Amino acid sequence: MTDRHIDGFFYGLFMDADVLREAQVLALNPRPGYVDGYGLRIGLRATLIPEPGARAYGMVFALIHNDLEELYSSPGLEQYCPEAVIVHLLEGEALPALCYNLRQAPPPDESNPEYASRLRAALQRLRFPPDYVASVE
Repeated sequence: MTDRHIDGFFYGLFMDADVLREAQVLALNPRPGYVDGYGLRIGLRATLIPEPGARAYGMVFALIHNDLEELYSSPGLEQYCPEAVIVHLLEGEALPALCYNLRQAPPPDESNPEYASRLRAALQRLRFPPDYVASVE
């Protein structure tokens, strides 16, 4: 793969640039935004599921392909697959980005309160809408 940067949309703990740095990923040009038509679902980890009328918030970063592949080949993340989404930046612009999601949503009885708590803290720190932050369970 090339060192060309592409935009990736992160809606889970990877939206925190410090978490990406710990994973030795150089994420550039951070921009907050959202995708429409997807709802956030937390099982053991987070994923987005198609849901008409829903909105999921996160961060867009410019990364190289190798970094994205490395992130999602880590233990526990191998089931995530890339899909193209349109991200609406909070500044108003819309742009295409890659977003990694599970192929199948976690079962309704699967949860991870510790992950949800860490995600709420990240969303608050990044100043996403309070009603969205409160909805993360």
